[in-house]
Amino acid sequence: MNIDASKMDGPSGTQEKNGSVSGELATRLGELARELQHEHDLDAVLSGIVQAAVQLIPGVADASTSLVTGRKKVSPQVASGDLSRRVDALQSSSGQGPCLDAAYHDRIVRVPDLSTESRWPAFCRGAVELGARSMLSIQLFVEGDRLGALNLYGRRPDAFDLESEQIGLLVAAHAAVAFADSQKISQLNEALITRQIIGQAEGILMERYKITAQQAFLVLTKASSSSNIKLREVAEDLTSSGEIPTAKRPRRS
Repeated sequence: MNIDASKMDGPSGTQEKNGSVSGELATRLGELARELQHEHDLDAVLSGIVQAAVQLIPGVADASTSLVTGRKKVSPQVASGDLSRRVDALQSSSGQGPCLDAAYHDRIVRVPDLSTESRWPAFCRGAVELGARSMLSIQLFVEGDRLGALNLYGRRPDAFDLESEQIGLLVAAHAAVAFADSQKISQLNEALITRQIIGQAEGILMERYKITAQQAFLVLTKASSSSNIKLREVAEDLTSSGEIPTAKRPRRS
């Protein structure tokens, strides 16, 4: 996605002094929502979120999105630069850091100065060596055991303030909706592809054995059960090789 760069001269003045969202910021967030709404690919959605974070949130020098699984594994997804990629990798290898806490516990974690932070000593030492001095991590979404986090990096201490948090939460809220939509579309597309493959396999059986569609589907389901292979894989094997698999093997996850 591409947000109009001419409207992205910086985040200063995007929020009124009373804490309410300014008209300019509201316009930018509206543009973000419209852009993300048209993205059906997860990587494109995450890339748009990272781009918007760098452009809209005060204090951000670098940003990234990560998926967190099992309460300890951080899988970097999209990064705006080398700093975020390297610090994300450090969070993954050390199994600690703001991203994990934001994803599973606090929703938003601000670290004013990594050089004096005591919550994640091993991670903080490495992050400072890499060039990060402050961080802001925000939970993006929850999907079963997978959680998403937006990681924001500053190259100086106290890069982030209350305004950064408030705008970050607004960006994250738009991102959560876009992610949910992209997942639904992805699942729908996958279901349609599966139905097409099974339909092709049914057609082969109908032509070969002169049976009805219902009878062909029963043949496929019985083959799936007896061979311990998923129905879609049985259909794929039939359409590619012309044979129905019969040998038992462990069911694929």
